[in-house]
Amino acid sequence: MFTTKWSTSERKYDVLVERDVKVRMPDGTLLDGNIYRPASSERFPIILGAHAYNKNLQSPPMRPVGFTPMRGYMESGDSTFFARRGYVHAVFNVRGSGQSGGYYQLMGPIEVQDICNLIEWLAAQPWSTGNVGMFGVSYFARLAKAVAAMGPKQLKAIFSPFAGTDDYRHRCYHGGILAHGFITHWRNSLHRPNYRSLYKEAHGETAYKDAIAEAMRDEEIMAVPALREALHNPEAGTNALIVDFLLHPFDGPFWREHSAQDTKATIPAYLGACWGNYGLHLPGAFTAWRDWKGPKNMVIGPGIYLDRPVYQYQDESLRWFDYWLKGIDNGIMDEPPIRCFIPPAGEWKSLVDWPPPEARWTTFYLHKDGILSEHELWPSEGTDAFDESNFEHGSATYATPPLVENTEVLGPSVLTLYVSTTDTDALLFVILLAIDRDGKEHELTRGWLRGSQRRLREDSKPWEPIQAHEEREPLEPGKIYELKIPIVPTARLFQAGERIALRIKGADDESALNSLQALARNHLRRPRPARITIHHDESHPSHLDLPITRGNLIGTFFSGGDISSFALSR
Repeated sequence: MFTTKWSTSERKYDVLVERDVKVRMPDGTLLDGNIYRPASSERFPIILGAHAYNKNLQSPPMRPVGFTPMRGYMESGDSTFFARRGYVHAVFNVRGSGQSGGYYQLMGPIEVQDICNLIEWLAAQPWSTGNVGMFGVSYFARLAKAVAAMGPKQLKAIFSPFAGTDDYRHRCYHGGILAHGFITHWRNSLHRPNYRSLYKEAHGETAYKDAIAEAMRDEEIMAVPALREALHNPEAGTNALIVDFLLHPFDGPFWREHSAQDTKATIPAYLGACWGNYGLHLPGAFTAWRDWKGPKNMVIGPGIYLDRPVYQYQDESLRWFDYWLKGIDNGIMDEPPIRCFIPPAGEWKSLVDWPPPEARWTTFYLHKDGILSEHELWPSEGTDAFDESNFEHGSATYATPPLVENTEVLGPSVLTLYVSTTDTDALLFVILLAIDRDGKEHELTRGWLRGSQRRLREDSKPWEPIQAHEEREPLEPGKIYELKIPIVPTARLFQAGERIALRIKGADDESALNSLQALARNHLRRPRPARITIHHDESHPSHLDLPITRGNLIGTFFSGGDISSFALSR
C-alpha cells in the first residue's frame, strides 16, 4: 500500500518456516509454536500471536470464506504476508493447549506471564531487532491486551481488534444471564486442552463438590442438557471448564483474573470490532477505548465480522507496525483516531472520541398501542403484559411513527423499564430494531438483564449503566421495579419513512439468521411460567434513550407527518 506521502513495507522476501519450536518457561513448561521468518540474514521486528487453537490451521493456503463456526478459530492473520514484508511472525500455543505443556489457564495470570516470557525470548533471538508487536483477533486480541497491561519492555504495540474486555459481562453472563450456547460450543474449538478445575485448585475437593451440588439445585441450569451433563461428569473431557463457569455466577476475583486489565495498559493499541458482533466482541471495543491509557486507534466495521482465514486488516496492521516497530513516519497517528462504518449508507464516519461527542441522548417513551415517541406520557396510559413459559414466549414491541427525516443513531442506548412479574425473577431480552419502508425488521443490537441482579455500580454513567452482578436480590411478585438495561452500541442511518423499534421479551427463542446473531442467543430461561408487565404512565415513565448524531431535529410525528389525507374544513 502506498500514497504520495507514505508507503508500507515492501513485499520482497521469501519465507522460511520453523515448525514445532519449543520455548521453555521458568517452571520448565514448554510452549510450542511455528515461526515464519524472512529468508534473509537481517534482523527483523517480531509479530506474535498466542492462542489455544490448532496452530497448523491458523493461516492455511485456502480461499477465505465468511465467518463460520468451522473456521472460527483461524484468527492469527496471514504469516507469509508479514514475513514477505520484513517481519517475523511467531504463532504459539498457550500452555495446556496444542503441543504446549502444562495445564490450560483460561487466559489467567500464569498464561499472561508465559507470553511475557515468550516475548523476552523472541526479542533476544539473533534474527530479531528486539521490537515485538502482537496481532490477531478474538482470543489472540484478548490475550494481547492482557499482556500489554503487564507492560513487557520489548512489546512496543498491539493490533487487537475484536477483543472482549469483561469476560463476565461480554461473553459468559450477558446482563447476569448465562450465555450457555456460546461457551458449550467454544470449548470445542480448543486444541487438545489439558484443563483441570481452577475452582477446585483454589478451594479444594470438598468445596468443589459442595459447589457442584449447589449448582445442581438451580432449575435454570439443570434444564440445559449440556450443563446438566457437565455437572454430573465434571472430570470428562472439557466439562471442568463449563463447571468453572457455572460455579462463578457472579462477578468477582475469578472473572477479574480472566478479563483484560485495560486501565493498566500504556502500550499503543489498535482496537475495534464490527457492528454485528454485539453478543461477544463489540462491547469490549468501547470499554477498552474508555480505559486504555496508551496511544490508541479504533475501527468499527460493517456487521459481517471477518473472513476466515483472517486477512482484511493486514494492510492497516502493517502500517500500524511499520510506525511503532520500524519507526516509519507514515502519519497514522495524525489521522482521526476512530472510524465507524454507518449502515446502510455504506460510508465511514471519523470521530475524535467515544461515545461520539456530538451524540444527544433523546428520550423516546413507551406509550400504549405500541408507540415509541418523544412525547411525554399521559395519565393512566396503562400497562402492557406478556406471558413467558416453556410453551409461550410473549413479547411487547414499541415502534416510532415513520421518520420524516434521515436520522443517524450512533452509540450506546439505555432502556429504563418499569416492570413487575408474577415470578421472583425476570430474564429480560431487549432488541433494538430498524423497520424499513417495506415493513421488514432488521435486528441491530441487544441488551440483557436478570432482574434480580439489577443493582448498579457507582461508576455507572447515564449512557452506560453497569450492574454490579455481585448477588441476587429476588423480585417480590407484583411489585414494580425500575430497571436500567444497557443496550450494546450500534450504528444506523434511518432513512425517512423507516421506523425505530424496540422489542422486549422474557427469552431469546428467535431463530438466528446468521452466525453473528447466534452469538447473542441461547441463554438460560426461567423454569416456571410468569406474566411480565411493563408499566408506562406518568408515575412509571418507561423510556428508551437513543444516541442521535444526525437528524431528528424536530422529532417524530404521531400523525406520521403526512397531511395529504386531511381535508380542509370550510
